[in-house]
Amino acid sequence: MGEAVKEFIRVMKAMSDPTRVKMLKSLEERSMCVCELQTALGIAQSTTSKHLKTLEDAGLVGSRKDGLWVNYHLADGSQSPFAAALLGNLRHWLNEDPDIRTLMASINGIDRFEILNKN
Repeated sequence: MGEAVKEFIRVMKAMSDPTRVKMLKSLEERSMCVCELQTALGIAQSTTSKHLKTLEDAGLVGSRKDGLWVNYHLADGSQSPFAAALLGNLRHWLNEDPDIRTLMASINGIDRFEILNKN
């Protein structure tokens, strides 16, 4: 199997999980740290991190260290033309889905400092 096919399959597999799709839709709104994504999706920290690793390996998500924080953002698509095409289209897909609408409406109310103060 050629490298392009392997890359295509890696991107498709990353997109095949509903939680990862929700993460990508969340990151369309803004960059977020693990604890913010965890809160938005209602999943464990370890699960959040595993999903982010899969998305990062597929070229769909990037990360940037900011002091103690690691902020995740949508990738610019430079790593993979397949990831670039999917990210570009995803902005127009699923926006009317009730679960995605609820998720997107909650994103701006999630703040890492409030999360830390609750723990």
